[in-house]
Amino acid sequence: MEDQSNRDLRLFRVWMKASKAVFGNIQKDVESHKISNENFMILELLYSKGPHPVQKISEILSIPSGSITYVVDKLEKKGLVERQPNPNDRRASNVVLTEEGRALFDEIFPKHVATISQNLSFISNDEKEQLIDLLKRIGMGAQNLEK
Repeated sequence: MEDQSNRDLRLFRVWMKASKAVFGNIQKDVESHKISNENFMILELLYSKGPHPVQKISEILSIPSGSITYVVDKLEKKGLVERQPNPNDRRASNVVLTEEGRALFDEIFPKHVATISQNLSFISNDEKEQLIDLLKRIGMGAQNLEK
């Protein structure tokens, strides 16, 4: 049992150190574009997945509902997003990238993806697929422990 615990602790430490290094590099990339992490996450979601209601953005990105309106308002004032009526719910609106927001992300997103790829370039594509599968299994198992 002690060997198992030591192996688990070692895995956890290595995983945390690797994650910290990779996320640190990604954070530097985001900051290099003079955009806050929250703003970047919202813009990236809209860029990749299209328009979303404010509440859905809050849920997906785990941004408290009290903060999300403020953050979207700031992005709107910068001209990067706008609110449009939600065709499925007249009481709600969708947040949509403006032309300026799309142009900004057309410029910075390929660089961001290249930074991510550079940080993951130390393993093969097969190893990446294995890691995706393993991390999914760990994540789903951990979620089930919470219930």
